[in-house]
Amino acid sequence: MLEPKECERVCICLKRGIRLIHVKILPEKGEGNGAILCLGWGFPDEQMKLLVVGDVVGKVGRRMLKSAIPVIRTENDVDMVVANGENAAGGNGLTHEVLDELLSSGVDVLTSGNHIFDKKEVFEFLDDIPAVLRPLNLPRSTPGHGYVVTSRHGVPVAVINVAGRAFMPFSYDDPFLAVDGVLNSLAPEVRIVLVDIHAETTSEKSALAWYFDGKVSAVVGTHTHVQTADERILPHGTGFITDLGMTGPRDSVIGVKTELVIRKLRTQMPVRFETAGGPGQFGGIIVDIDEITGLCRGLSRIFYTE
Repeated sequence: MLEPKECERVCICLKRGIRLIHVKILPEKGEGNGAILCLGWGFPDEQMKLLVVGDVVGKVGRRMLKSAIPVIRTENDVDMVVANGENAAGGNGLTHEVLDELLSSGVDVLTSGNHIFDKKEVFEFLDDIPAVLRPLNLPRSTPGHGYVVTSRHGVPVAVINVAGRAFMPFSYDDPFLAVDGVLNSLAPEVRIVLVDIHAETTSEKSALAWYFDGKVSAVVGTHTHVQTADERILPHGTGFITDLGMTGPRDSVIGVKTELVIRKLRTQMPVRFETAGGPGQFGGIIVDIDEITGLCRGLSRIFYTE
């Protein structure tokens, strides 16, 4: 007989229409559901590892990303890299040159948020590059894509990018409804789904993760540039972390030169922010996903500084 966790996995596979071999459901006396009997086989060790990187800020963030990805990919057998790149060009927005640098560094999919449109040249390529995402929950006429389905080793992977609504600068549509719409449209074979929610409040990110528990592989928060230490796998198998933090200047106020932020807060006068330089920090997480069920098997949070 199967162990309880293996039994649960079989049930998930059967529910999702995933074909299994050598599985028999035998009726039990007085029991309505029967017992699952498995002879002569085990589950294949099929997994997908995603490295998801927090907001990449400026030149320092791009340098940290370029140096970190090859090492983390090799040491952890990472299959795919997703990074939030909305602050990658001088702290705000994205340009052709910066996009090419991020992709050549090993990033497979770029998510974003409220700063994606800060550099106007983004409109020149946003429609043409499906791997560069803007928040899904914007009007349909908005240029760009809110999600993408790509693949690794023949396994389809969906990445969805939404923005929160609390204390955010745009009037975003309902992120719950937006993600539901994508999930309902995905082909049955797309079982690995990553959601980046770019939001201000911890409660909104947490609520979205709980709502989609068991429906997506992982929900990761971005935007605040401060990494949280609350990574966990929710009861139905969805991995979650409130915020991945920042990949950018270590000695800064969320990426900005400290003296400029202090001046603004003390004087309450307009101050033009500039991205800080100096040593960097890296924030992200490795999500280990079961290819069969699409559910999270493990989370490894990453944070280090130069």
